[in-house]
Amino acid sequence: MDAGDVSGAATEFAAAYEAGDSEGAFYLGRLFELGLGTEQDEMRAANLYAAAAEGGSIKAQVRLGLMYHEGRVLLRDYEEGTRLLCEAADAGDADGQLNCGLAYRAGRGVGPDDARALSYWQRAADQGNILAMNVLGQTALASGNVEQAAVYLKQSADLGNAGGMFEYAKLLMIGASPDPVTAYSYANLAVVRGLADAGVLRDEIEAQLTAEQVAAGQAMARAWTEARILAEGAEQEN
Repeated sequence: MDAGDVSGAATEFAAAYEAGDSEGAFYLGRLFELGLGTEQDEMRAANLYAAAAEGGSIKAQVRLGLMYHEGRVLLRDYEEGTRLLCEAADAGDADGQLNCGLAYRAGRGVGPDDARALSYWQRAADQGNILAMNVLGQTALASGNVEQAAVYLKQSADLGNAGGMFEYAKLLMIGASPDPVTAYSYANLAVVRGLADAGVLRDEIEAQLTAEQVAAGQAMARAWTEARILAEGAEQEN
């Protein structure tokens, strides 16, 4: 897969599955679900996920649980889907924790429980799950805790998530001490990281800034980008 040989990867994953490796079944299922190196066959993917989950693959439990929630390939079954997601969550999987928390918030397959939802999201965020950080940020914002929302959204933003950057930029423009220069830099970054809607906010902020402030905000965005490139290069070397 890393070398770009998807067909070869499919062959190796199939061999691993036949040898009893549950993760081989999971990854083969992903290829069938996405139609990579194989003909797309989502039902076969679901069957592979079920076999992988039975063999102990936590990744497969999460994907199968989500398929039950989606109700597109498999019959929608919130109870079974949430069971799988929360078992994966309790085993320490961050994606499972995120989605188990969402199930508890919405009351899908379990009784609604905001406290448990927050607990699962926090555990996922502690493992670096960016979507959990965004959910925690939005939840804090909805409850009126702008300061806590800013903490979570800045974490997401600083990890390079465009949505987190956009939402954090919006927070920086409100309150008793707005910071339009920093907000401008994050909105600018969000646009080039794929969030076109952030362009409206960036342009609105820029219209309020002096030329010196615009230059300062752009310099902050450049510095963030350069630091990110260096960090990613170091990660690849390791």
